Amino acid sequence: MVTLATIFQQYGPAYREQGGNTLLPSHLRVMWCIEHCRTAALGGHRYQCDTCGEVVYSYHSCRNRHCNQCQLDKAEEWLAQQEAMLLPVPYFLVTFTLPQEMRTVAYANQQVVYNLLFRCAAEARQALAADPRFVGGQVGAIGVLHTWKRDLGYHPHVHFLVPGGGLDFVNERWLPARNHFFVRVEPLSKLFRARCAMG
Repeated sequence: MVTLATIFQQYGPAYREQGGNTLLPSHLRVMWCIEHCRTAALGGHRYQCDTCGEVVYSYHSCRNRHCNQCQLDKAEEWLAQQEAMLLPVPYFLVTFTLPQEMRTVAYANQQVVYNLLFRCAAEARQALAADPRFVGGQVGAIGVLHTWKRDLGYHPHVHFLVPGGGLDFVNERWLPARNHFFVRVEPLSKLFRARCAMG
């Protein structure tokens, strides 16, 4: 069976050689953990049956949060918790992509730029949602950062899952999104770019 670990084991050495010094130490550490998860490299326990003498080895997990072998149960538990909090309203997927011109700077300053990306996206989304033509209230969201495209090219972007409505705190009521969509793309893009430019 093909797993992420077997892919890293097969293609990881060539990828690391090709990437050289451009690969971040944190990424190399994740690759190492996934490649060696549940192998002898991490040690383990030896069990022997008292009756037949059969020996079985159980190797330790890497416990890295990116490892699908270690984190599958936790991921499913987290997903169930998130689903339990969903409101009985439609949801929208809203994606913000870091402009091409900022990607070199982003790669060299990931923590700062990713925080900026989240903040600018959240501010732009909230500012437009507050407009009575769309929602007219404060909206919530769950955001997930992705840093790669399917071809593994560097492409930082944030996906937000946004409920189709928001809260009017003045009148204490729920305001549904209008016209079966969240907000208009054009003004949202302009607001986002303006906030990114201001930093």
